[in-house]
Amino acid sequence: MELNDRQFRLTKTRLEALDRLHIHTAEELLSYYPFRYETLEVSDFETWKIKDKITLEAEVVSAVRSFRHGKLTTSSFEVAAYDQIFKVTIFNRPWARNLTLNQKITLHGVYNGNRRITAMSYDTKPLAEHDAVTPVYSTVEGVKQKTIRACIERVYEVMCNEIMDIVPEEFISAYRLLRRAEALRRIHFPSSISDVQSAVRTLKYEEFLRYFTAVEMMKNEDYAGMQRSPRNVNTAKVKQVIAHLKYHLTKDQITTLGDIIHDFGKTRPMYRLVQGDVGCGKTAVAAIAMYGAVTAGVQCALLAPTEILARQHLSSVREILKGTDTRIEVLYSGLSNAEKKRILEETAAGEIDILIGTHSIIQDAVVFHNLGFVVADEQQRFGVEQRKALKRKGEGTDLLLMSATPIPRTLASTLYGDMDVSTIETMPPGRKDPVTVYIEENSFRSVLDEVKALLAKGRQLYVICAAVDFNEAYDARNVYETANNIQKLFPKYHVDLLHGRMSSEEKQTVMKRFYDNETQILVSTTVVEVGMNVVNATGMIIYDADRFGLSQLHQLRGRIQRGSEQGHCWLLSGNHDDSVKTRLNVLVKTNNGFEISYEDLRLRGPGDILGTRQSGVPDFILGNLVSDTGIINTARKDAAKIVQSQDNPDYIALIETVRLARQTNADYAD
Repeated sequence: MELNDRQFRLTKTRLEALDRLHIHTAEELLSYYPFRYETLEVSDFETWKIKDKITLEAEVVSAVRSFRHGKLTTSSFEVAAYDQIFKVTIFNRPWARNLTLNQKITLHGVYNGNRRITAMSYDTKPLAEHDAVTPVYSTVEGVKQKTIRACIERVYEVMCNEIMDIVPEEFISAYRLLRRAEALRRIHFPSSISDVQSAVRTLKYEEFLRYFTAVEMMKNEDYAGMQRSPRNVNTAKVKQVIAHLKYHLTKDQITTLGDIIHDFGKTRPMYRLVQGDVGCGKTAVAAIAMYGAVTAGVQCALLAPTEILARQHLSSVREILKGTDTRIEVLYSGLSNAEKKRILEETAAGEIDILIGTHSIIQDAVVFHNLGFVVADEQQRFGVEQRKALKRKGEGTDLLLMSATPIPRTLASTLYGDMDVSTIETMPPGRKDPVTVYIEENSFRSVLDEVKALLAKGRQLYVICAAVDFNEAYDARNVYETANNIQKLFPKYHVDLLHGRMSSEEKQTVMKRFYDNETQILVSTTVVEVGMNVVNATGMIIYDADRFGLSQLHQLRGRIQRGSEQGHCWLLSGNHDDSVKTRLNVLVKTNNGFEISYEDLRLRGPGDILGTRQSGVPDFILGNLVSDTGIINTARKDAAKIVQSQDNPDYIALIETVRLARQTNADYAD
């Protein structure tokens, strides 16, 4: 139900605040769980130790002084309590300047010694009126905690009697779970930490049950009664292609290729994931596998997430299959109408063996003569429904997904329970890991000399920004202002900018200039994350690094390890949260994509890795793939039982919820 529904009686101001948090429905708001809780534990000043979390009632005894340093606002003032004067510092609360002399406040913070306190929050309610446990929600500047709490309280009050249980009754009883309405009440309005724990236990199980039910349903739909004739690959021709390569395939590449060719020989269509780190050689495996399918008499399609990558694949696949008579073409929106028409006609006639393209090749206008093998590169960038739409263009089509966001085998078997997984861990020899430096400010002035030295050697530099334009609501460096500033800083070099809103022709022109070294510095959004292969670019500066996932940062960093020269990556962030420091230091310590994505899963959840955003497969809000193995195993077992007995009346609520979510997201993706 939309939050602007009259029965919620939410003011325009509150609706705008929730919109800034990307919350638009009652379900989204009630699922916006606190990220931590403040417990009211008051102790005497004499017992305080440095770094203790403290709560106290105090009186403001000085004016508030506020300073702004870039994105960071620092406010400081003095308070009286326990017959002492304390100096209080609080960050990113510009409204603290509204505090007045002699005003009574309740402070929650950390004691730094020498009568100094770093406040995490404050309010003007007397200490005696505070709840024992207070939820704290993730927010943005200008949206107050009390606004979020008031909205949740109002919506819950209206909805509480309508909140349905989607977990079947037998599992609620067997595991002593709470009713959904009660779990939501306890997580948002707890009277004790045990309330929170019982709510989290119930809601985690529900998340995992929904996830695995969706996966099981997709698995059933994919292979319901599907059979096909085995594909007879000409292995002698495949071996000739491998023998003519300019390099040797690694052990894992050979094993993975063997897995794929073995799948071709089965009567059930292939559904396989190939996962491996940036630069491990997945494209070579895919190219040779597609050639194998061509020798078996079928057409192949290679789906790339961006036009840049599609064109890159055309060049790579043609180079690998040079010397064979394989017809390879690329289809993308930037082609002339005449070229598109020719490619469509030749594909329908079966004259093109391998068609590479972006979302263009999912369209109804693209008809294959005999499509038998589909490869989706960077699979997490496509909704599941989009991949299936392409697969349906052929009879008994084999599907190979490729991901450069690899996860350890044990987790892969949990998450990808409906497909076979091949893992490429061995890397081609000769590539150096980039040196990564984390700078705890959103500026590279401290390493300016290193950047100048890199450019002076004739190398090229990427500068990555999180935003395209200036936006007050999204306080991050943007490509336009940054490109202008970088050009002033480095007047001797040519600076270009690149972002996703540019036309195909504009992007291609900018990238070609960078590829040809006409541009030495490219200021870009994450559009360069995949498909850019500029060996001479060995430097990368990433502004607002805290705004990206670890796996995404690792992908970006992969752009500067394309050759044998040493790459340098500088991660910039003015966010001083301990969690941010922990995350970004993972990239400093390791270049192993498996370790990095494991940490990403542990810290952020699987949505970006699995490509579930547009598939109707729910992401996890509370569930943690690393620490919740017990609940995961139970939910997987229960989901399999539910999908096998979909007519059971007790299972209908869950089945319909999952089905509706998938339909809604598929419509959105279209």
